[in-house]
Parts: sequence; C-alpha cells; structure tokens
Amino acid sequence: MEYIVIITIVVLVVIFISLFLSFFPFGLWISALAAGVNISIFTLFGMRLRRVRPERIIRPLIKGRKAGLNININQLESHLLSGGKVDNVVDALIAAHRANLELSFERAAAIDLAGRDVFEAVRMSVTPKIIETPWISAVAINGIEVRVVARVTVRANLQRLVGGAGEETIIARVGEGIVTTVGSSITHKAVLENPDSISQTVLSKGLDSGTAFEILSIDIADIDIGRNIGAQLMTEQAEADKKIAQAKAEERRAIAIAHEQEMIAHVQEMRAKVVEAEAQIPMAIAKALQDGNIGVMDYYSLENKKADTKMRESIGNLQLDVGIRGNEIGKGRKNEEF
Repeated sequence: MEYIVIITIVVLVVIFISLFLSFFPFGLWISALAAGVNISIFTLFGMRLRRVRPERIIRPLIKGRKAGLNININQLESHLLSGGKVDNVVDALIAAHRANLELSFERAAAIDLAGRDVFEAVRMSVTPKIIETPWISAVAINGIEVRVVARVTVRANLQRLVGGAGEETIIARVGEGIVTTVGSSITHKAVLENPDSISQTVLSKGLDSGTAFEILSIDIADIDIGRNIGAQLMTEQAEADKKIAQAKAEERRAIAIAHEQEMIAHVQEMRAKVVEAEAQIPMAIAKALQDGNIGVMDYYSLENKKADTKMRESIGNLQLDVGIRGNEIGKGRKNEEF
C-alpha cells in the first residue's frame, strides 16, 4: 500500500514538473541569460498564456542582440502577432547593419507585412539585380521593324518598397521607352549603328519614379531586324482599295444593267404599241373603202408604194453587206501582203 502511495506521489510530481516546465521554459530562459539577454521568466510565462511560442521570439532576439541591433522583445512579439516573419525581419536588419544601410525595425516590419521578402530586398540593395526584358518590337519611321532585348540593372530602394511598383512596371516602362526611341528614328539603320542611343534615351526618362527600385543601367543585350511593316501596311491598303474599287465597279455595272433592262422594257412597250397601231391599219383602210373615202385604185397605189419601199430597203441592205465584205477582204489581203 505504501508503494502505491509513493508511486502516485512520484507521478503527480512528474506531471506537475512537466506542466511547470511547459509554462516556464527554463532552458530557453537560461540560454537567453547566457547570451546576455536579460529577460524575466514571467515574461516567457506570459507568452505561453498569449499562445505565443517563446522560442520564435527569444532566438531571433538573441541573434539580433549579438549582432548589435537595438530591438526589444515587445517589438518582436507584436510583429509575430500581426502575422509577420520575425526571423526574416531580424536577418534583414542584421544584413542591413553589416552593409551600413539605413533600415529601421518599423520599416523592415512594414515591408514584411506588405508581402515582400525584406531579406531579399536588403540583398538586392547590396547586390543589384539584372532584369531581362522579353523581345520588344518597335517600328522605325521607314517602316522596318526592330526587335530589341534589354537588360536592366536595378537596386532595391528600401524607402520605396512599401507602395512602390514592382519588376513588371520596370519592364513595361523600359519597353515603352524602346518603342518611343526606335519610333522616332528615321531609319532602322540609325538604330543598328548606335544602339546606345536607346539606353541613353530610356535612362534619361526617369523610369524608376514611383517604383521600388533604382535603375542603375540599361544595356541592349540583343537587337534584330524584323518585318517590313510599312510595305505590309501599303500592300494591305492597296488590297483594300482594290476591293473598294471592285465594289464600286460592281455597283455601277448593276446600275447599268438595271438601266439597260429598263430601256429594253421601254422599247418592247413601244414595239407593242407599234404592232397594235399596225394592226389597226387594215381596219382603217377597210372602213375608208366602205365609207368611200378612198377608191380601189388608191388602195392598190398604196400597196405598190409599200412594195417599192421594201424592195429598196432590201437592195440597200444588200449593198451594205457587199461593201462590208469587200472591206474585210481588202484588209485580209493587206495583212497577207504585210
């Protein structure tokens, strides 16, 4: 019975010590004291109560104090509770301190909370980064396409990282500057002879204004000749003009056909009237004979004149055909002699 009591007491003591050590991390506290970081054990206990893991605060604090940074535990805990990356911020502050860059904890925490990698930004401030643009197409005044690839050397501006534009803006502005420079060149040969003019013109425009970077240089990595855009546009314009002319000609043709059909209809109408009038002539002659207005001899005389007229028309047509054929035969003989 005594053994059971002793075992129970030992178990309770072990549980009590485990719970006590979980709320009072003595190992971490001793590490902080050994590193020269004065911190109360009750401060660590308070972190446990606020559901903050003490090692995520104390280890970066020790690292920062050893590097000579003037940071305190409240700043780190506040940043952690805000959703920031404490260890990354401390590393960035240490790198900036070593490189003699002006970077406060508030600025580094703001950069981190803005979603940017503050440590990478400090590294980019020390070691500039090269941004290579894709192929940028521009057209000179003479209509020749020039394709350019540029390398932009940038350095992070720690003071403008919060709210400043990113790499996409730099690439877009450089592309706009290249298009403007090439577009103002009289010929593409001028661009090929002096590609530095693109760099100088683009760099003088202050493209890094409002961005998170400072442009150090713009170098032309590659340049190539593309299509003859001017000739292509002229060809397309000529084709369009041709189609417009064809459409107008088709419209005029349709109008002419409609007018011709209208004339044919009018002629047919007039012929019908003539036929109708000619059909009334025998009736009129018969009535005149019946009424005694003309005699039989007058009627025969009229018929003789009509026959004589038809005969003369036949002779005239025959002479005309003979003359045309004679001319054609004469032309044929001249062609053979020639």
